[in-house]
Amino acid sequence: MSSKSRQLDSVCVYCASSNAAAPEFLAAADSLGTILAREGLRLVYGGGGVGLMGACAKAAHAAGGRVLGIIPHFLTSHERPLKTVETIVVNSMHERKMMMFEEADAFAILPGGIGTLEEVVELLSWRRLGLHAKPIVFLNLNGFWAPMFELLEHILDQNLVPQEFRECWRSVDKVEDLLPAMRDMPTLAFMTPPGVEEMT
Repeated sequence: MSSKSRQLDSVCVYCASSNAAAPEFLAAADSLGTILAREGLRLVYGGGGVGLMGACAKAAHAAGGRVLGIIPHFLTSHERPLKTVETIVVNSMHERKMMMFEEADAFAILPGGIGTLEEVVELLSWRRLGLHAKPIVFLNLNGFWAPMFELLEHILDQNLVPQEFRECWRSVDKVEDLLPAMRDMPTLAFMTPPGVEEMT
């Protein structure tokens, strides 16, 4: 494996849109926005001005960073996009997710709700299908993602996905470790699509 670090330009952040999130989660999102700006990386996010999303985008913008928000029209009144950053309004959740994926070189998964869970499962599914090899790194602050990791291990233990699936993501406990983890992830060959191993 090459020791050369990945080159990143844009990082997509998936996270909660709830203002009721724990203060340490909001603080972590704020810190990540500042770090991305300091590193010269563009933040790609869901376009809202509330919750962890808003905290991350406001911090990145305040620190002079580039920010791209992508939000479906029907969520603009609920998630209140920021007027201070570039925001693209799309027609559907599917369009939002695809554009966020296409605009990013890597993905940071912060604490979030059902929407975040949906997004990360789709990312992992696409990785399993060989559709991308972009880094996926979880911020497992206060063990937030531990139940999901247990479920993934259960699926692996049942031989429902190949064992190398474990290499598709990383987990860190501190915000400052997110970018180093992304840059250190190997550029793996696309995984064999499901079903192919049974046919060979």
